[in-house]
Amino acid sequence: MLDGLYLWLKAFHIMAVIAWMAGLFYLPRLFVHHTERAMGDPGQEQVFQIMEAKLLRVIMNPAMIAAWVLGILLILSLGVGSVFSQGWFHVKLLALVGMTAFHMWLAARRKDFVAGRNTRSGRTYRIMNEVPTVLMIVIVIMVVVKPF
Repeated sequence: MLDGLYLWLKAFHIMAVIAWMAGLFYLPRLFVHHTERAMGDPGQEQVFQIMEAKLLRVIMNPAMIAAWVLGILLILSLGVGSVFSQGWFHVKLLALVGMTAFHMWLAARRKDFVAGRNTRSGRTYRIMNEVPTVLMIVIVIMVVVKPF
């Protein structure tokens, strides 16, 4: 049933991943500026909280859900056995779970800002900003090169 839709599913999956990655790159940068420039300034604090909430709720959450759903549909269209028997897929799936965990970590940090409980520095958020890059590199190499 999904065979004829494979290329459409793949195209929309790629678009969802791009949108999700954009948010995963941008939200930690917002946290850096929020921490270093807005803390203690109620006006700026509110602006950052609105930006962070909208990025997470309007772009990142829907994109993550779409990427997962479309990815699962792609697997189903190829046949579960054909993908799950390959080593590269297990590494890719592990990196994807890591990406999702990072997304959830960012959502928890946003709640910390809202509650006035942020204890992390701008440096911490700069370092954490590298996490999605590393995971993206692993995922792309696994999917394109399929080294094992």
